[in-house]
Amino acid sequence: MSIPVSTTREQPTSTADGDFSRSVSSLSFVGKKSSSLSADVAKNEDLVNEEEEQFTWTKAIFRRKQTTPADLDAIATRRSAFDDPELAPHYLPKKDYENLHRFDPTARWTYREERALVRKMDWKIMIMAAIGFSALNLDRSNINQANSTTFLSDLGLTTNDFNLGNTVFKLAFLCAELPSQLVSKRVGPDRWIPTQICLWSFVTLSQFWLTGRTSFLVCRALIGVLQGGFIPDLILYLSYFYTKTELPIRLAFFWMSTNFCSIIASFIAYGTLHLNGVADKAGWRWLFMIEGLLTLLIGFFTFFQMPPSPTQTKTWFRPNGWFTEREEVIIVNRVLRDDPSKGDMHNREGLTLHRLWTAMCDYDLWPVYILGLMFGIPSAPPATYLTLLLRNIGFNTFNTNLLTIPSQALGIVTMFLITLVSEYVDERSIVSMMEDLWTLPFLVALYALPDNPNPWVFFALVTGLLSYPYTHPIQVGWCSRNAGAVASRTVNASLYNMFVQASGIISAQIYVASDAPRYQRGNKILIIICCVNICVLYPATKAYYVWRNRQRAKIWDAMTSEERGHYLSTTTDVGNRRLDFRFAH
Repeated sequence: MSIPVSTTREQPTSTADGDFSRSVSSLSFVGKKSSSLSADVAKNEDLVNEEEEQFTWTKAIFRRKQTTPADLDAIATRRSAFDDPELAPHYLPKKDYENLHRFDPTARWTYREERALVRKMDWKIMIMAAIGFSALNLDRSNINQANSTTFLSDLGLTTNDFNLGNTVFKLAFLCAELPSQLVSKRVGPDRWIPTQICLWSFVTLSQFWLTGRTSFLVCRALIGVLQGGFIPDLILYLSYFYTKTELPIRLAFFWMSTNFCSIIASFIAYGTLHLNGVADKAGWRWLFMIEGLLTLLIGFFTFFQMPPSPTQTKTWFRPNGWFTEREEVIIVNRVLRDDPSKGDMHNREGLTLHRLWTAMCDYDLWPVYILGLMFGIPSAPPATYLTLLLRNIGFNTFNTNLLTIPSQALGIVTMFLITLVSEYVDERSIVSMMEDLWTLPFLVALYALPDNPNPWVFFALVTGLLSYPYTHPIQVGWCSRNAGAVASRTVNASLYNMFVQASGIISAQIYVASDAPRYQRGNKILIIICCVNICVLYPATKAYYVWRNRQRAKIWDAMTSEERGHYLSTTTDVGNRRLDFRFAH
């Protein structure tokens, strides 16, 4: 059965799967020949050069006039490969692309329309994504709040058992990444994401009935399995609606919601732990029950708030949908103009084993994976052990949960600022290194403290350490952008996150019971790793991508226009393997 298309153009046809080459005639309009189309496409004087009008938050905040065009009703459509009659046929979306009926390379829209639409997407799409992400963080971090109470002693656990639980969680999370992504690509993230939230919520609230070491480890494993793949899949879902310029800052807000969620969780813990003794149950049991029920409610609501795509928002409970036909045209075409590879797969298309293997063998992304493995280790043990460290230094259970709030609040500020810096200088590798540069002096100070430090001095140092500018959002976007194609992007994002989870497995073994309560040996190890990240890994990653881009540029720049067209029409290279692709660094 043919896919419906707009009344102004014929349906594009696809060649081999994964190939960007498309028939030239597929771009022709009803009643027009390909030659007349070429003439029409060539008439694009009204288009805007992306590099001249690219939106950045630094301009919006510090140079607002530069982001406000003199005429909001002027054309805002950015120039793309679809406007070059020689290149356009090689970038057309596949015939089964779910938004094909709204694809129109001649569509134009104004700044006023675009800005209003982006604000609308932020309210409809981004807020729901942030709430879902908050559910993830509530249920994977509440173990830290529970650890500020009698949780370990009630279950007969040691800190080594607690470390083992964190390791089991990370390992299960890691192993579930790719299988979860395969399921998500087949059934659609709009179905799989709410399902995940509901399933892990049931496990979270079941921790109310924990009895000992075995049940503790089983629950940590189940939560890890059910949460694995959630983050890269949600990022992929957001990419259906936003351009590569808009997504990074929203990912920063995305992770800022983590800190905000942690602040809320601290207040929830403060209140819930006062239920200690109710129904003859410990307060930490009520913490798991209440937060599990809360996230279960979020999961149920998410089923109704995640449309499959910009053109599929109409349903029985939302008969009018979220977007008008005009808005759908703008969303689809602005996203494809920004990244034509997003039309290379539909949102219910599963990944083949060949695509999976190709993505895994993409050695150009291995440097980012290594950074994912190493960058978070220096700050992870102090963050995981924060409540226990504060208890050991002399603070009581309730004050401990409140004292975790300042670092979370400051972390929101530093994360936003580091994202602005990255955007302003158009830099990722050196800016991402700032997290370790921030962490290093605080680790040295903690290592140098006397055996019985002043509790408030200790609190100030650990709070300063954990207020670091979290660069994970920058690196997630960096990995996604350097993957190139949608098919690769979902796998590579999962692989990157697997290395991040492996980082958690490593960091969980650094603070051990024999080194308690000051963990001097552990802090020494963290200082060494921090120095390796700063002096070796980040500079080497930047140097590698600069070198790869120069290699590509030498070949591509030497080609004539005809040679480039021939290459695009015959190459089997996709995504970041293409000669016209440049790596971000």
